[in-house]
Order: sequence, then structure tokens, then C-alpha cells
Amino acid sequence: MFEAIELGQSMKKRDFKAREPELRSELMKLQLEMTDEKISTLIIVGGVPGAGKGDVIDRLCKWLDSRGIQTHAFWDETDEDRERPREWRFWKRMPARGTIGIMFGGWYLEPMHQHTNGEIETCDFDEFMTEARELERMLHNDGMLIIKLWYHLSEKGHKKRIKQRKQANPHVRHNDQGMDKEHYQAFVATAERALRDTDTGECPWYIIESEDRWFRDMTTGTIIKNAMSARLASHRVSDRRAIVHDPVVSCEDNPRTILDKIDLSASLSKDEYDEQLKYYQAKLLDLSWQMYEARRSTVMVFEGADAAGKGGAIRRLTNAIDSLLYRVISVAAPTDEELAHHYLWRFWRQFPRAGYITIYDRSWYGRVLVERVEGFAEQYEWMRAYSEINNFEERMTDHGTVVMKFWLHISQDTQLARFKEREVTPWKQHKITDEDWRNRDKWDDYKKAINDMVIHTSTPEAPWTLVSSENKLHARVEVIKTVCERLERALSE
Repeated sequence: MFEAIELGQSMKKRDFKAREPELRSELMKLQLEMTDEKISTLIIVGGVPGAGKGDVIDRLCKWLDSRGIQTHAFWDETDEDRERPREWRFWKRMPARGTIGIMFGGWYLEPMHQHTNGEIETCDFDEFMTEARELERMLHNDGMLIIKLWYHLSEKGHKKRIKQRKQANPHVRHNDQGMDKEHYQAFVATAERALRDTDTGECPWYIIESEDRWFRDMTTGTIIKNAMSARLASHRVSDRRAIVHDPVVSCEDNPRTILDKIDLSASLSKDEYDEQLKYYQAKLLDLSWQMYEARRSTVMVFEGADAAGKGGAIRRLTNAIDSLLYRVISVAAPTDEELAHHYLWRFWRQFPRAGYITIYDRSWYGRVLVERVEGFAEQYEWMRAYSEINNFEERMTDHGTVVMKFWLHISQDTQLARFKEREVTPWKQHKITDEDWRNRDKWDDYKKAINDMVIHTSTPEAPWTLVSSENKLHARVEVIKTVCERLERALSE
């Protein structure tokens, strides 16, 4: 692969200086248009050590408006990074719509060095590359422009460049240290494998010969200019939508849904409730500390019909857990900052540290529920969200996180009775809004959406638990009992 570009390409300094003003002007104009169109740009910079990646980025920051650019390096892993899935550090730094993010190495840096040094097997490396393709496809489908630049030096050129740098500055930066012949060849072989596996039509790699800095920098600017121009020319949503055809029979063809299988007659007496709740709360307190000591995170998701009792079930859980160990996040309409990113961004940011618990009162499933039913998301957006969510939860479980998802279900009659009770109870009146009544009018539409959600996203690692909540006492005990059973199983694995 790389031998094909070892052509000795170069550019005279005077030619570079002659072309630079026009290129710089065009890049600035395109950056402003991308900002106006709210299109985010992610530039991933990789390459052979000593190829001048830092120098290129310095020039880009000079050519472009630096106020709209953020640069991130991932050479050092923090304690916070180590306590979360690998992708967490990248999601935290994703550029907002209309801005540019530059990542040195991005999600390729660590796996490539680990594979080169023999720290991971080839099969594991290939799995990382598969994850990279999926992540980039998801970001591309959300409208992000991803430009991947690889700066190459021949073995001879690499050796010469490192020697020059050390002579010019004996205290050369650690990331620019050279490699011996064996290490160089191993690194290049790893790079070739990575680039082949992740070079896609939507997010291609651009390989830039870097022997001559004027050619390197002019080529970089031209690639970015052309990529931005093409992205702006195809800004129509239809040009980047990725329709996923739903293989499940529509509820319109089969009026029964998975919710109809829930036994709504399940109940507990007050005495049974008090006895079982006390038992499981004591058990949960012990299990939560065991999970902390094992450095295993827990994520719980609560979804359900309005007035189904999510808040009550969550309170019985948190009453049993030390307040140091958990956080409850109530998910409302996204803020302007959250709307400026992929919809999963705000959930990646809130991922718990190792040993801690995060409980979501509503969650990322809003994309395939309320956003689908209310028309806030286009069909192509919520249909592809199933695979995006499964991928998100797989990253969690691969990291060792226990993921539990609860749907609390009630009948329409019970919901109506609880709505009327809220209207006349002073301390519950804040819980009933006009939106609740509007949602009730779309009961059948929500049933279809829930059915598809469970079918598409209930996996062995992160299954849905459907809970009858007609009787709140039964629902609360069923939830805490399920949590205890899942944590016990996780600790025994």
C-alpha cells in the first residue's frame, strides 16, 4: 500500500507561497459555510512518527479560524479514561455541529501501538477496527464530515527526519521519537491493515507522502477544501441517509404486541410487599458495595407509560443504595448543546466510573419512542437507531458494565385513573401536563414503537425486563428483585 506513494513528490517553497493565499481564503470561506449549515467536521490525523503531524495541524490552525477548532491528543490515558469504555474519551470530545475537531490518532492510536508492540492479538485488533468502522458510519449518518489523514514517510525518510529533529532539538517530544528498522516495519504493517479495514466510501483514508513539507501541507489543505466542498454540495439529507429495512412484521399487520403478553393481574399484598422489599433492599445494599469493590459499573434504564410508576420504583432502589455510589439522571428534552451533537453524546458523557451506578429515568430510547411517534426524528433516523443503540450498549457490556432495562406497563384504564388522581392531589399535580394527555391519545402508536424497540434491542447481554405495574407494590419488588439477581449473576461470572 504505502510503497505506491513513495514517489518523492515535492513542491518548491515559492510555489507553495504563491498558492497559499488562495487556498487559505477558500478554506476560511468553507469553514464559515460549514458553520452556517451546522455541519460538524472531524479530522483524524495519523501517520509515521516524525512525519510532521503537529506541524500540519499548526498550519491548519493558522489558515482557519481557530475559534471554531478544538485539537485533542490521546497519548496519555487518565484514571477517568481507564474506568470507562475506550470510546468514552472520544465521545466527550466530539465536535459540535458547525465546529471542527482535530484528533491526533483518534480511536486508531492505542490499538495500532498495542498491535505493533505485540500487546494484543490480531483478532482483537481487527475487532477494534470493526468498532471504528461502525462508529464512523454512525457519525457520518448523523451528518458529520470525517476526514482521515495518514502521513507517510519511507523507512529511509523516517530515519533521516528523526535524525534532523534530534540534531535541531535534543529534547525532541516523546511522540516524535524514531523507531528502529524492525519496529518501523511492524508499525507500517499494522497501519496498512488498519487503513485497509477502515477505508470506506463514506469515510476514506487520504495517504499523504510527507518527505517534503510544502507538498505535505498543500496536499492536506487541498484535501480538506475538496472534502468540505463536496459535503456542502450534498447537504440534502437524502444524500446521506442510511435506511435500515425493518425485518419485523408491522403491528399494522399483527395488532397484538409484546405488551399484550404481560400479566397485568400480578399483585402483592401490603404485608408481602413490606417483607420482600425489606429483604431485597438489604441484599441490594450489600451487592452494590460488592460491585464497587469489583470495579464493575451498573447502568439501569427505566422506560414506561406515563404514570406507570417509574419514579416510585427508582426511589425504592436508591433507598437501598449508599448515596455515594449512585446517580439518577432524569432525561428531558435535549438542550441546545446536546442538540449540537449526536443524540448518544449526552449519554456517553454521563457514563459511570468503575464501581458506580447510573440510573436513567427515561433514556436514549427516546429516539425510537417519543421522537418516532411525535415525528421529531425522521424514519431513517429512528430505524438506524436500533443498531446504534445495540452498539452503544455492547460497548458498555464489553467493558464489564451490567446493563438493565425496565419497561413498566399499565393498562389505559389504570393510566386514566392515575391521571385523574394527580389532578386532584396537590403534591402530585406537577406530574400531570397537557403533554401527558396528548401522549395518551397516541396509545396505539406507542404500543407499536415499544414492540419494535423490544424486538430490536433486547439482547442477551442487555435484555429488556417487562414489568406489570398495575399494582405498584408488585412492580417495585419485581424491579429490585431483578436488579439483585442480575448483580449476583454478574459477580459470580
